[in-house]
Amino acid sequence: MSKSIHREELIVIYRQEILKDIRLFTSQPVAKFYDSLFLNLDLSFVPEFPKTGRKGFSNHAMICSFIVMKCEGFSMITDLVDYLNNNLLIAHYCGFDISAPLPSYWTFDRFLKQLDNGVLSSIMKSQVLYLSKQGIVDTSFIGLDSTPIAANTSQNNPKSFLSNKFKPDNQPKADTDCKLGVHTASNQTNEKKYEFYWGYKNHVLVDCISGLPIYELTTTANVHDSTVALDILADTHTFLPITECTFLADKGYDVKNIYNQVQELYQGECIIPLNKRSTKNPKLLPQGNPVCDAGLAMWKDGKFSDNGRTRQKFCCPLKSSKDADCPCHHKNFYNGKKHRGCTKYITIPDDLRLSVDRDSKHFKSNYSLRTECERYNSRFKNTGQERMWVRNKSSVTNLNTIAHISLLAVAVAAITTGTGQSYRKLKAVKRIA
Repeated sequence: MSKSIHREELIVIYRQEILKDIRLFTSQPVAKFYDSLFLNLDLSFVPEFPKTGRKGFSNHAMICSFIVMKCEGFSMITDLVDYLNNNLLIAHYCGFDISAPLPSYWTFDRFLKQLDNGVLSSIMKSQVLYLSKQGIVDTSFIGLDSTPIAANTSQNNPKSFLSNKFKPDNQPKADTDCKLGVHTASNQTNEKKYEFYWGYKNHVLVDCISGLPIYELTTTANVHDSTVALDILADTHTFLPITECTFLADKGYDVKNIYNQVQELYQGECIIPLNKRSTKNPKLLPQGNPVCDAGLAMWKDGKFSDNGRTRQKFCCPLKSSKDADCPCHHKNFYNGKKHRGCTKYITIPDDLRLSVDRDSKHFKSNYSLRTECERYNSRFKNTGQERMWVRNKSSVTNLNTIAHISLLAVAVAAITTGTGQSYRKLKAVKRIA
């Protein structure tokens, strides 16, 4: 009898000792991954505690916890709270005192909303500069692209059949900061080429060789991509020179001013497809003269400048004839007593935008590097950034920056520890840590 009682007491003691060992309840490769991640994360220039007021939780620990949130692909703060409470070892690596209660949902939400994005931008810049010194990040080939981010509002619910849910004046009450935008959404089964949404955009400048981000900017969804391109390049140039770069982008950035500024300010070149913008392609003869509806070669009739473009005017060859009649009896030929006939205009390619040979091997081989932007955007979305659950621009902006910091931190940790794994593969680095 005494032996059985003694055995039960030992079982209770062993059970208590097991419960005290938090390592037994956390995957060791994952815990080692986060330990290595935070050891190689430089937060020395971020104040850990406020100078005045309540001390609260450590700013370093809060930032590290949000990095855990993005590395795990959580889109909601509640998932982060549950994860830290169930993995106290990782919470310890973040910098929390696990002998005391961890931050609540409202503490995380308030911190995310009130955090100055300039602090996070400084962290990201330091990571980019470190990777640049290591020879990983380079600005020889840089690509710019944007990712749509849906706001947390019922208007974005595909099951909502409200007729006016995408009216510009029907601002969602759940998120007063978001704006109405549009993004392409076509596939083999859906012939619709675009979709409206309420939300934001994240513009990211990517090194097309390493596939890592260099600079990012969050705007509302109504901001056109081309309007922020030059500002992003200018801000990047302040801490990482982009001189003699090759700028890659899709046809949404096909704007004359971008070509000129990239060449004049950075001595670079633009590899951007031509956006025809619903322009017509008239039938041309080998010498460049258009053919009218009657099949006649039209004559040159002077040049003129229009909005910085030089345009060549072509007129009807029968314009000066007094007796000739239009073979196809075009209505313009009988417009007035002078029989002016048809008129066509062709823009002369005398600027950088139109002088690019987009059929050359040089253009096609360089433009193929832009796929790194698409690959990085896919990894960015996997961090839980495709749809937001917070409801203000400040929190959305900070979460976007933290997502980029997380992916850069994985690259820094992989290079510093020399694991031999690709610095782009988050799951692979986490698995073999």
